[in-house]
Amino acid sequence: MTRYLISFNDGAMDHIPDEEMPDVGKASHAVVQEAVNAGVWVFGAGLERQRASVVATDGTVTDDPYPETKEVIGGFSIVDVASREEALAWAAKIAVACRCAQEVRQLMPDPETDAMLRQADRR
Repeated sequence: MTRYLISFNDGAMDHIPDEEMPDVGKASHAVVQEAVNAGVWVFGAGLERQRASVVATDGTVTDDPYPETKEVIGGFSIVDVASREEALAWAAKIAVACRCAQEVRQLMPDPETDAMLRQADRR
């Protein structure tokens, strides 16, 4: 199985009237429940609109995104599926529920971290 990041940009849902947001939330949670039931859901969340704090390698903290940053993530889901096609199918369901386009990117495998997590689960 391969993990995929499904995300949308901050502001992508701004076109949705406030009175329709409960319906969007309900539809989104239905897709999450479907993904949980299918055993592919890893994690997901919407991000608060706020300035980013950037911590440099020397520990210096800057309370703004990098100046060249034009777009920031507004929300994301991580699914663990057998193929890119399956990830795209989940992204399509999320796009309908959230009423906005979704970006799909494969996460790099990390066998060492996976081994750490399996070890922690045994405790």
